[in-house]
Amino acid sequence: MKRNEIGKSYFLQGYNCAQAVVLAFKDVFDIEEEELVKLVSPLGGGMGKLREVCGAVSGMMIVIGQYYGYSDPKDAQTKAKLYATEQEAAKLFAEKNGSIVCRELLGLTRKQDSPVPEERTKEYYKKRPCADLVSDAVEVLIQVLGLKE
Repeated sequence: MKRNEIGKSYFLQGYNCAQAVVLAFKDVFDIEEEELVKLVSPLGGGMGKLREVCGAVSGMMIVIGQYYGYSDPKDAQTKAKLYATEQEAAKLFAEKNGSIVCRELLGLTRKQDSPVPEERTKEYYKKRPCADLVSDAVEVLIQVLGLKE
């Protein structure tokens, strides 16, 4: 199964957008899957259902950090590569989907949503493009990271 299909399947299992994207790349993280899922869990719903930056985009940034992140705060060259890669990924995602903002991608007018998660029903999946956004985010990552599928 391709990574974008893996990401999409994680979303359809009930993981949030950020978790689904990161789980599609779990093999590159040196962390237990359960800890990884918990670490990324606050980023769903545009960060805690605030409907800000799309969780799939936040998940992309976590994966990019695993590849190009820095540990030395004075390492300007590594920071520049990280930020350039993040900006390129966000640009590609926005070109394909029109935005990187959750509420805009979902066509919502309110800035904040109820903290109570919606039940994942057939109707939920019909009105939410999130599984496809996860797939798009994974495809963008493969492109910007220069990975082979």
